[in-house]
Amino acid sequence: MSIIKVMDTELANKIAAGEVVQSLVSVVKELVENSIDAKSDEIKIELKESGFKEIKVTDNGCGMDKIDAKKCFLPHASSKLTESQELYHIKTLGFRGEALPSIASISEVILTTCDGEISTTINIKGGEILKEEVGDYRKGTTISVKSIFYNTPARLKHLSSLYAELANICEYINKISLSYPNIRFTLINDGKELFKTDGSNNLLKVINNIYGINVTKKMIEIKNENDDYAISGYITYPEITRSTRSHITTLVNNRVVKNQEINKCINDSYHTFKPDDKYPIVVLKIEVDSSLIDINIHPTKADIKFSKIDTLKELINKTIKSALYKINLIPDAVVKEDTTTENLKHIEFTPIIENEKFFVSEPKIERKESVNIPTLDLDDLNVIPEKTKEVPPLYPVGIVHGTYIICENELGMYMIDQHAAKERVNYELYLEKLNSGENERQGLLIPITLELANNEFVIIKENIDTLNNIGLKVEEFGINTIKVTEHPTWLKDVEQTIPMIIDLVVKKEKNFELKKFNDHLAATLACKASIKGNTYISLDEAKSLIEELRRCKNAYSCPHGRPTIIHYSIYELEKMFKRAN
Repeated sequence: MSIIKVMDTELANKIAAGEVVQSLVSVVKELVENSIDAKSDEIKIELKESGFKEIKVTDNGCGMDKIDAKKCFLPHASSKLTESQELYHIKTLGFRGEALPSIASISEVILTTCDGEISTTINIKGGEILKEEVGDYRKGTTISVKSIFYNTPARLKHLSSLYAELANICEYINKISLSYPNIRFTLINDGKELFKTDGSNNLLKVINNIYGINVTKKMIEIKNENDDYAISGYITYPEITRSTRSHITTLVNNRVVKNQEINKCINDSYHTFKPDDKYPIVVLKIEVDSSLIDINIHPTKADIKFSKIDTLKELINKTIKSALYKINLIPDAVVKEDTTTENLKHIEFTPIIENEKFFVSEPKIERKESVNIPTLDLDDLNVIPEKTKEVPPLYPVGIVHGTYIICENELGMYMIDQHAAKERVNYELYLEKLNSGENERQGLLIPITLELANNEFVIIKENIDTLNNIGLKVEEFGINTIKVTEHPTWLKDVEQTIPMIIDLVVKKEKNFELKKFNDHLAATLACKASIKGNTYISLDEAKSLIEELRRCKNAYSCPHGRPTIIHYSIYELEKMFKRAN
């Protein structure tokens, strides 16, 4: 007796809804993407109680006729994909035909649409059409979703709080507005406008709407391409970071995606420019032929599979690094002032729109600026510059707490973290030695022997060539024991550093890369060999350190991303002492 049965449409749609509609933001996403595919240039999202009570999306797109208004709720009904070959050349945000029937199966939906001639309103609940009538004659589509998950209470219980769901919706609208700066987006919750863009196709203005003027001022425009990919967008100065990766926005052919490899590549491009536990704000647009990507690998289309991903990662890495190397990376001190004489208050800046371009106003006072950012010429970013923008001459005048060197020049006052500065100097020296492979050796008067666990001993034997390449001569010396008889001449405090090197090799990542290992080793050694805090040095030693720092390829941060120099402009000093307004 046959036991296999074909599911009825209602059950199939509810199962599909579990994949497509996971939260309230899933509903917003699907409806907004339908509006974008309908060629809308104005989309309004209205929520009641963060979407728990109602989600309503209104657009001015092409609309639908009466027949299509009913067909759009059928499973796998789509105007965007008709033949199997089109699956490999998708140019729309939606294509599976799952969203609307899935949403309608677990909620009550009211659809009003007009193609310019015929207007139709359809009321559907739990997948069944309750009413069909003539609607309002306004070209475009309005779709209202109420009582979400009313017939699947288990899923309703797993929704987050009002604020959490609203935050997720805001984050999605932020990212989709970055992808489509040419569309006017409005987000309203309980009658209060939360977010709005003007659709002027100015990406920097959208960034300002989301992050504010202070972040916008610290954005660097990037643009580059190779044979397969074209990238563009904005990245922040290394001093502007967040605690999570969620502010790295990746847009592939205008689709918002979350790809771990690409996000990691973006973050790795800031290596040594910022702390490892902080992440930049990035808006990266990737243009690629649709045949080189597969967007049908995730139920919510949130990820993409790339062909030739290594060429894309190389392009991203070199472009971001080149942009960072072209700017002055000395952070300015934040000056604040209050109405009282005891406190300081933040200087407000306001955006100015002039001739359809975006500018930022600054305080109108004549002063010498410490940072003169050139217009980035990114025609050829395949070669990383040998040196960042040069640190200006600095003249030490004192040491504070045995940690900070105080300097001056005609641009103002500078504070240098002597440990971070020496760490940068040592890091570049050690990294150059490690990568060159030309390490002069010297013998140890008393060889260093290390007894290891059996698994560690196997790892060291496997990586003997790596240790030889950095100038160590390592030999087996009994059961699970090694003997180090030579070391590179530049390596100091060998009794401490050699065991540390062996430990780093043992703890190496599964996907071991020599360049990454050398970088990690150089940073670790540099930290150990640098001047410690609360160690007073003479002004002559400070002057020598500053000159060493100025010769570095990147003098502005230690290998762990902390700043080496902070600048107080003359204006900022005068403002703090009430000499300037």
